[in-house]
Amino acid sequence: METNRQKKMGALLQEELVDILQGEVRKNGISNLIISVSKVSVTTDLSIAKVYLSIFPAEKGGELIKAIQSNAPLIKHDLAQRVKNQLRKVPNLSFYIDDSLEYIEKIDEALKGTENPIENRDLLVRRKKK
Repeated sequence: METNRQKKMGALLQEELVDILQGEVRKNGISNLIISVSKVSVTTDLSIAKVYLSIFPAEKGGELIKAIQSNAPLIKHDLAQRVKNQLRKVPNLSFYIDDSLEYIEKIDEALKGTENPIENRDLLVRRKKK
């Protein structure tokens, strides 16, 4: 369970990271790309922040997350300049793709379409036994 401090810190980091990432997209003149920070969860010792990004279009997600991860020290420095009055130490950032919207969309398509897994059980992915 997250403490209030973790929640506040996550919300602060999320707000600032949105400004940083979207500002870089605008500054570089990249069109047809939307990056949003869906969640930031901070560890109990406040040393690591897991940043979950929603990227549209999703095809660019893999290469973009690699580029963002390689620039993590620069993003952390920019973040530290913005939150230096609120935080003593900025946590290390690790970025992940948040694919929950794609997952929901696939469920909706499966239930609306002809490939309904409720009616045709063969469409369900079988669990692997360990």
